[in-house]
Amino acid sequence: MIHLEELRQYCLSKPYTTEELPFDDVTLVYKVMGKMFALAASDDWGHINLKCDPDEAVERRAEYESVQPGYHMNKKHWLTVPLDGSVPYSVVYSWIDDSYGLVVASLPKAKRLEVIAAIEDAADK
Repeated sequence: MIHLEELRQYCLSKPYTTEELPFDDVTLVYKVMGKMFALAASDDWGHINLKCDPDEAVERRAEYESVQPGYHMNKKHWLTVPLDGSVPYSVVYSWIDDSYGLVVASLPKAKRLEVIAAIEDAADK
C-alpha cells in the first residue's frame, strides 16, 4: 500500500501545487493553479481520485478491474484508483502525472506557460 506521506510529497513536488481541505476536515485536495488534479480522504487512505481523459478512463477501468468511475466526481472525467496494490504503484504515480498534465493543459495560456517553465526549470536541476 502506498503511504499517505509518500503520495502527499509526490503531489506537492509538482510546481504550483497546493494541498487544501475545501470540502471537509479529511478530504485532501491537490490543485495546480487552483484547479484540482487529485483528492483523497486522509482518514481512509485506500483510494485516490484522479482526473483522466474520458477515453483513457474507459481503457484504464477495462485494464484494472479495481479502478472505478470517480467517487462523488464527474464519472466521465475522474477515476477512483485503489492504493492496495491492485494497480501497480508505478502506474498510480504515472496516472498522477497524467492528471496533473491534463489540468495544466487546460489552464489559461499565461498560467500554463508559467507552470511549464517551472517544470522545465525543475527538470534542469
